[in-house]
This record gives sequence, C-alpha cells and structure tokens, in this order.
Amino acid sequence: MRAIQITEFGGPETLVVRDLPDPEPGPGEFVMDVLAAGINYADTHQTEDSYLSKQTLPLIPGGEVVVCDPQGRRLLGLLGNGGYAQKAAADPNRLFPIPDAVSDAQALTTLVQGATAWHLLRTSTHLQPGETVVVHAGAGGVGTIAIQLAKRWGAGRVIATASSEDKRALTLELGADVAIDSRVDDLTTALREANEGRGVDVVLEMTGGPVFDQSLAALAPLGRLAVFGMAGRTPPTPVDAGRLMARSTAVIGFWLVHVAQRPYMLAEAVTDLMGLIADGSIRPIVGETYSLDDVAAAHRALRDRSSVGKLVIDPQR
Repeated sequence: MRAIQITEFGGPETLVVRDLPDPEPGPGEFVMDVLAAGINYADTHQTEDSYLSKQTLPLIPGGEVVVCDPQGRRLLGLLGNGGYAQKAAADPNRLFPIPDAVSDAQALTTLVQGATAWHLLRTSTHLQPGETVVVHAGAGGVGTIAIQLAKRWGAGRVIATASSEDKRALTLELGADVAIDSRVDDLTTALREANEGRGVDVVLEMTGGPVFDQSLAALAPLGRLAVFGMAGRTPPTPVDAGRLMARSTAVIGFWLVHVAQRPYMLAEAVTDLMGLIADGSIRPIVGETYSLDDVAAAHRALRDRSSVGKLVIDPQR
C-alpha cells in the first residue's frame, strides 16, 4: 500500500510517501480500504513529537478514517495513528456507521473536530441559554461546528475570530453574531466591545500565548475559558489562582483522548452530529481534499492559517 511515513520528527517536509506492507490486523480487526482520512491540527504536532502524547518512529500519522468493511459498509473510525494510508486495520464493531445522506468528508467533520466542539460546549463549559460564546479560529474545523452548535443550544451571542475577511464572512453565514479580526492588538477590548462592553461567558481557545492571556482577561464573572490546543506554539502566562478567585472564573483543559477513552461519550457526540448533518440542521464545512502526495501542502495550510473547514485526504487518488 501507499502511505505517508515519517522517519524523523520535523515539519511538513518529513511527510514522505512510501510503499509499505499492509498493516497486520489484531484480534477482531480487518484490514480495510481507507476511503478518506481526516487531517487535524494536532497532526502537525504529531509529526514534530510536540504534543501531549509522545510518538515513536517510524510513524504513519493520522488517526481519523472512513473505511469500507468486508460487507461494503462505510464506517468512521478513530485510530491511534496509521490514517494517512490506503489501508488500515480496525475492528468494525468499534466504528460508526455513516448514514447514506452523509458524505465521507462530512462524516470526518464529526469525529475529532466535531466531537471536540460538542464536548467543549456541553461537557467542559456547560453552556447555558443566553450566554455569550467566543469561538477563536471560527472558520476552522472545530470553529465552524462550534458556532452552529452554540446558536442551536441557545447562546445569546456568538463572537467569532478569524484572520481574513473571507473567513469572517463565513463565520457570519454560519450564525455568528459578530466576527472580529483575530490579529487585533488588544483582543480583550475587542471582545468586550463585541459584547456591548460586557465580559464574555465562554471562550473556546486553541492558540495559546497572548490570545489565551487576553481572552482570559475578557471573561465576565463566572466565565469559563476552555483551552483545547497550542496552535501558536507559545505557552500562555501562568495562571494565578487568586486572579481566578477574584472574578470566579475558570480555565478548563480539554483533550479528546479522554473522551475517546469513554466510548459512550464519543458515540454520543458523533451520533448526534451525524444526525444533525443528515437532516440539514448543521452545515459541515469541508475544505480541500488532498492526495497522499500533497499532504505536506495541507500541513503548511494548517500552520499558516490559510485553510478553511475540514481538510481531507483521498489516499486512493
């Protein structure tokens, strides 16, 4: 089979296409054709070995696939790695059937990014009706779904941030009430002004550094900031507990691995999102589809923030 395999850690240049043996199936597993694979920002950390879980070389990156099982059914699955390939080994009983009304690429929006958005709002921040929600990177894979879910679940106002006019326009199309430039110098003031001078209740943050610091400062009393990424690769200022107590605010970490370790939690989110897509209640934003030979370009697009929506690999192309 053809697959992306990295033999040294680094940037997009390490993503090399190789001819490799088919994977060996474990107990209850089958080797199945990969119809589509998802690309996530965390994959750029995986290739650097700079994320929360340490990696071992050689490595086939990617953990998000749509496969065809021996009965011809399309199934969606989350693997530890090995997704950037023409074949993957998995247990069909641990995968999600895809409704006929949902395309392969649309299904991929529900797993890592969709389930992250779902649980950030439901499980981590416990969004309440009428609250103001800030969605950073609103045109990205998590952001585009989070905007729609927040409005569906009763947010009083959704404020999206994005780095270009086109991206901000997309967030407004998806239901954001206000879209602001993520590159403003004083993000705290911009967020408060977007909320009519008041602090905000919920922030979904995945950049780190000054974005984290200024978002925390924009919280209203009893506000919650959920951090689910480190895209800026710059750590925020350490959080002082007294500062949190003074305004009764909270900082909540989120890593989807802990949801995946409780399969019923992952299933609840993915099943709900599949249904919402199938009946047209939410609009999944699918970006570019890449061949295996072009995966490095996809990683560069994620890192320079030029991508929109969910990026997908067609490994058979």
